[in-house]
Amino acid sequence: MRIYGIDFTSRPSRCKPLTCLKCTLEDDHLIADDLIEWPHFEDFEEALNRPGLWIAGIDFPFGQARKFIETIGWPKTWQGYVDHVAAMTRAEYRQSLDDYRKDRAQGDKEHRRQTDIAAGSISPQKLYGTPVGLMFYEGAPRLRKANVNIPGLQGGDPSRIAIEAYPGVLARRFIGRRSYKQDTKKKQTQDQREARKDLLTALSSAQLKTTYGMRLTALPTLANDPTGDHLDALLCAIQAAWAYRTKDNNYGAPNPLDPLEGWIADPALPHERASGT
Repeated sequence: MRIYGIDFTSRPSRCKPLTCLKCTLEDDHLIADDLIEWPHFEDFEEALNRPGLWIAGIDFPFGQARKFIETIGWPKTWQGYVDHVAAMTRAEYRQSLDDYRKDRAQGDKEHRRQTDIAAGSISPQKLYGTPVGLMFYEGAPRLRKANVNIPGLQGGDPSRIAIEAYPGVLARRFIGRRSYKQDTKKKQTQDQREARKDLLTALSSAQLKTTYGMRLTALPTLANDPTGDHLDALLCAIQAAWAYRTKDNNYGAPNPLDPLEGWIADPALPHERASGT
């Protein structure tokens, strides 16, 4: 089975491209193959339309929080509000999120999905710092247009499957909250390099079999990238492979699943949500 792990950015360039790690899943063995960098969204679009069978784990929020959608008055289906966003310019989308926050009380300006709360990820409305709101703007309409199958959100081509990945939740299971990446060169440290090496070592050990049901073969050079993009693409691929191995159980999606919000694919999260954490 062909597996893709894709580390996403809202404004790809030659200096900060989209990063795709091609992998092969043979039963319970995930083998990391070629690393590809896409400096333009057209490369991503072409990959989404490439014939299957494949599954891709992609690191950006596929959906928005139910509270946000219902309060702002956008269409109350995933397909509807993604199409609504696709009709906006990037500036119009930014302005709509800024206007929403402007008069709301502190602590109630941005909302997280249930899956974000479970995973410890930030609100998909966020425009600054890590601008996952812009990643949603650039990514979700492209998934919609490509008619890929997104379990729980879009019943597209069953041979081309996309699931939402989040490397942070996987990394924390193996190295805690140690920092392992940094885009700004002057802030890159030896401690981060050691954390990347320790993370890749743990992923290549029996620990992965225990937690994700598979073993991994990957080159140690994936830990060399100080931005962490190469390693994050691998983490996305692991989550995609786990989802594929649970395809008979709706790709590991939580039950119940909110079809407005979507979900992050990781074995820990359905249990955490069910227990109310």
